[in-house]
Amino acid sequence: MHSYTRAESRERSKLFRKGFKQALADCVDPDIRRKIERIDQAAAARGAQELAALHKVQADARQDLATAKAIERTAPRADKPAAREARKQAEQRVRLAERAVHKAEQS
Repeated sequence: MHSYTRAESRERSKLFRKGFKQALADCVDPDIRRKIERIDQAAAARGAQELAALHKVQADARQDLATAKAIERTAPRADKPAAREARKQAEQRVRLAERAVHKAEQS
């Protein structure tokens, strides 16, 4: 996963266009490739950190869901509706976290 900043994205596309024009003329400057690779490495490192953070959020959401299910099962009859609502909210957080992780892994 890569996570480019706006400045990196602009710079990378500018360098890509410049390198493409030079490739048409068959005289590509190796400095352009190095700059693009440096930008890609920084974006890959940032993307790995973000993906690790998303996995942590997902694991925390799953743990919260397990806790909410246990509370719902052991709640007295009067507290069941509130416990059920808390479980449903925990399930929603798990779904959102899983979607975010899936989306990040696909890009």
